[in-house]
Amino acid sequence: MPQAHAVDRAADHPPVHAVFAVNGPATAQVCGPSGRNGSEYEVAAVKQRSGNGRAVLTELPSDRWKDDLRALLERAGLPDRVITAPDLGDDAENQARLRLLTEHRGYGTRTEIFDGFPVDVRWQWMAITPAGLAGVRYIQYDYWDELSGGSRLAVDAAARIHAGVAPFGVPNNGKLEMAQVVASGARFPPLILVTTGFGDDLVVLEGHVRLTAFMLARDQLPPELEVLVGSSPAMTSWDCW
Repeated sequence: MPQAHAVDRAADHPPVHAVFAVNGPATAQVCGPSGRNGSEYEVAAVKQRSGNGRAVLTELPSDRWKDDLRALLERAGLPDRVITAPDLGDDAENQARLRLLTEHRGYGTRTEIFDGFPVDVRWQWMAITPAGLAGVRYIQYDYWDELSGGSRLAVDAAARIHAGVAPFGVPNNGKLEMAQVVASGARFPPLILVTTGFGDDLVVLEGHVRLTAFMLARDQLPPELEVLVGSSPAMTSWDCW
């Protein structure tokens, strides 16, 4: 089992004081002292960003999300930088991002992907090892279930991708390309993970493709990756749990 220890990030990363360990082949757990507290403002900032290519980009260039997000930004009269370069010290901007996340993915109304998501979530910044990532589960969703062979583990999905499995005819080229970028040392926005309590199972809320790419390039990952973790005893009420 990987050992827990305090870690320190460079100035452009918040300090992290916890790591995840693995208890068995399919359960990622938290151990060690708690990390720096996070907030739903940071969730909104991270959730509307994604890594694509060598630089840290946002969902705005994404074929899947760009049209919806662009329309929401224009309707609200907000500049791209509200998403691309969030200022977490600006309360008005934080509130604007929460509204965007609600309109875009149903966060504030607890609908769409957030249907049943608890309101008492405690957010913390932590670190996870590659071994810990191997125990993080996908959300409950047909595509990810099929890709992982029913385990909901990205490490299993990686093996199936290498075997040529492509559920519902969806190609895996993007995941394989991202894995190559991961292996080259590129940095990506942090994953957002959720749990019923520190030490319990972890499910990825944001970053399914990144998690898959990490497992495809597992041997090239750094010793630890920064993650934002939300914890609530009521997390099992979330529809995607």
